[in-house]
Amino acid sequence: MTKTVFLFTDCRTDPGELTPAQAHRAMQVHLACSVELCKVRRRARQTLVEARLMVLDERAEP
Repeated sequence: MTKTVFLFTDCRTDPGELTPAQAHRAMQVHLACSVELCKVRRRARQTLVEARLMVLDERAEP
């Protein structure tokens, strides 16, 4: 089995579709980023919410 390593280093570039595992890793890598400024964290959050692995506080913007 081949394992692909994804590097989410550029906050300005949307990484595109992510698996839940990739989204979880991206959230860890971009822990200090805000979803308002970081496209990687924004995409990762969207992926986890859609997979029902994350529930947003009602005060958070979708």
